[in-house]
Amino acid sequence: MIDPRLKVLQMVSHHGTVTAAAAALNYTPSAVSYQLRQLADELGTELVIQSGRGIKLTAAARTVLRHAEVLHAQVERAYAELAATAEHPSGSFALCGFSTAATRLLPPAAAALREHYPQVQVRVIEAEPARCFDLLLSGDADLALVINTADLPSSADERFEQQQLLDDPLDLVVPVGHRLAERSRVSLADVADEQWIVGRPGSTYHQLVRAACMSAGFSPNVAHHADEWDTGTALVAHHFGIILVPRLARLHDWPVVRIPLHGEPAPARRILAATRLGGSSHPLARTALATITATAKTLLPTP
Repeated sequence: MIDPRLKVLQMVSHHGTVTAAAAALNYTPSAVSYQLRQLADELGTELVIQSGRGIKLTAAARTVLRHAEVLHAQVERAYAELAATAEHPSGSFALCGFSTAATRLLPPAAAALREHYPQVQVRVIEAEPARCFDLLLSGDADLALVINTADLPSSADERFEQQQLLDDPLDLVVPVGHRLAERSRVSLADVADEQWIVGRPGSTYHQLVRAACMSAGFSPNVAHHADEWDTGTALVAHHFGIILVPRLARLHDWPVVRIPLHGEPAPARRILAATRLGGSSHPLARTALATITATAKTLLPTP
């Protein structure tokens, strides 16, 4: 319904380079450059100019983007109204989310969509939070579950609707026989001098652990990097350090002890739901979110 080249311009603005925008769209850089030139020629104005080794959007491009975002939001609302009036909605609907969400929250939601809307093709995509926003912008996903971190689009970003879904508490995992293994609850200050196992630098998990430790007044002594919970738990079981694990994450049968954390505020990761602006009113999005919320309540019962 809207010129797809406007989406290309949006992605270039979002990523700052043609190469990164092309990667997010699964295009070649030359294809992105060509579409930008075509759009500029039709509009009769420059949209990008060279700036050092990169590019910069012109004032005209910013004007086009401002109007494009209004148009895209209106189209999302139109799709939502059409779906609400259709007796048997069809088409496709994609859910995306980080690994734990893709394992524990999205499959029940996808199953509910399949049951309520049998003519809709439902897809689930596992992706890191930053990639989830790319998928929303490109139209490859319609609803995303992400962990709230500093490098994500802010809640004021008018391209998206974001809402808090739940807080997933962090638990400490220590080996059997550890000095704290018999405790019913511990604080991060209790393990400030331990060796830590965290995700690779730059990952959401790495940011999460560092932020939790810094809020407790110390920087963790990182001994090992592991992105998978099972890998980290195996290292803990062999006395290579300790890890923080979200309560939603399942652990395999290793000789470890999982201990709830306490503190003010209690360490947790905040899980958000995101759609394109105007997309949250779509009946499939509402059904998915209702199922996700109900599933979370069974997995994380209120104390």
